[in-house]
Amino acid sequence: MAEKQEFTRKLKSRHIQLMALGGTIGTGLFLGSGKAIHAAGPAILLAYLITGIICFGIMRALGELLLSDLHYHSFMDAIRDYLGNRVSFVMGWAYWVCWLALAMAEVTAIGLYFQLWFPQVPQWLPGLVTLLILLGLNLMTVSTFGELEFWFALIKILAIVILIAVGVILVLLHFHSASGYLATPANLVNDGGFFATGTKGFMLSFQMVVFAFVGIEMVGVTAAEAEKPKVVIPKAINGIPVRIMLFYIGALAVIMCIYPWSKLSPSNSPFVLVFRDIGLPGAASIVNFVVITAAASACNSSLYTTGRMLAELTSTAHRPVIRKISRLSKRSVPATAVIISAVVIGIAAILNLVIPEGVFTFVSSIATTSFLFVWAAIILAHLKYIRQHPQSRTFKMPGAPFTDYVILVFLFIVLIVLCMEKQTLIALILTLAWFAILAVASLTQKKA
Repeated sequence: MAEKQEFTRKLKSRHIQLMALGGTIGTGLFLGSGKAIHAAGPAILLAYLITGIICFGIMRALGELLLSDLHYHSFMDAIRDYLGNRVSFVMGWAYWVCWLALAMAEVTAIGLYFQLWFPQVPQWLPGLVTLLILLGLNLMTVSTFGELEFWFALIKILAIVILIAVGVILVLLHFHSASGYLATPANLVNDGGFFATGTKGFMLSFQMVVFAFVGIEMVGVTAAEAEKPKVVIPKAINGIPVRIMLFYIGALAVIMCIYPWSKLSPSNSPFVLVFRDIGLPGAASIVNFVVITAAASACNSSLYTTGRMLAELTSTAHRPVIRKISRLSKRSVPATAVIISAVVIGIAAILNLVIPEGVFTFVSSIATTSFLFVWAAIILAHLKYIRQHPQSRTFKMPGAPFTDYVILVFLFIVLIVLCMEKQTLIALILTLAWFAILAVASLTQKKA
């Protein structure tokens, strides 16, 4: 039976840390930050800081849940234990769709990035080809995947560090770009001040800022394949949020010091634009290669997560045909589940063919909305856990339960923000409709 199969614990600490970073540092930073900067101006740095702190709280709650029972395959098992089978059913399928939407955003971004080199190539083609290559890689052993994702993520992390270092040097040298802009920290306040777009612009930026952090909870899906989980999981959780905040805030601060924020395009990568404008030979192409690698890395993480989640969701199905989806291949990989997920992600190619201009914002909004509910479920499960086990807690979440309630308030505020623009509102309505369908379907599940 598929449900009796066990994943092999082949993912080392470095694999899991870099996989979670790889799944998070992608399109949200390299492409989505342009839209976020356009909405909030320099105040976007504060938005990233606030969201980063909230995400660290979510990760600590997640870590405490995972370490409370090492038999958990993922955090969905904890949600099932503390919130019931029906909530787990809804959140499990919603989470699968979360990562599908995230992968669609990455596939879309790859097509946009290729336009710099090959403007005549259709936007949908590069992403589809990349997806097929990644599918082949995901059907290999998990250790092979972990090693590949490690190097994938390492490339873009090193690139971000180098970009920040180059940017700091340009600011120290008061470099003049080809467009005549002076690299100086004063650019952060010269064009309307720090809160240049006002409170509304600042609030609207949170849709894309939160999207930049989605996937951070991927550590909670690697639990069943983590080597030495008691050591690996706390180390990964404590390190990832801080690093991500440094990468995002550091990189964007440098970008806005080099180039006036109001001159950045909301639909293009600010990284490529800035380094193309400063005139460094081949800089734009190098940065473009890095952002393509970043998007491919994040899509790779998405395929891994969707495959494992779909396998878990179908492992207890009543019908044998559906249960077969969860079966592991000879290489201990849920091959059928990975292939099905890849086929659904491929829908992004069709969307890029039909509505190339609006795909990215649409799918990123769906991903953001879905992740808000998943994160809320993690926090609610954590609240119930600490009420039931007040004396036997390990790897305690700082400030709980107060911090849990702060996180829930933040998630609710972001949900309200999504109602403030037409495109994100449509995505929110569609997501809620999907949740309603799942809620009806969950009635077939037995109560916990």
